[in-house]
Amino acid sequence: MLHYSLNIAWSEEDGAFVATSPELPGLSAFGDTPEEAAAEAQIAAQGFLEVMEADGEVIPEPLKAKIAA
Repeated sequence: MLHYSLNIAWSEEDGAFVATSPELPGLSAFGDTPEEAAAEAQIAAQGFLEVMEADGEVIPEPLKAKIAA
């Protein structure tokens, strides 16, 4: 499982939930439910990262959560 952040929102235009990742600009995945969009984003992210690596691009680090004490 990849550990990148996901933003999931309903898209009226697409009639589906859309998952995007701030660490991976250009990545988006769709689903009928938020869970489906997240699962599709995981699959898409793997391919996205493989292409980045093959192209010699720098692979971004996942964001780290800041926990308030």
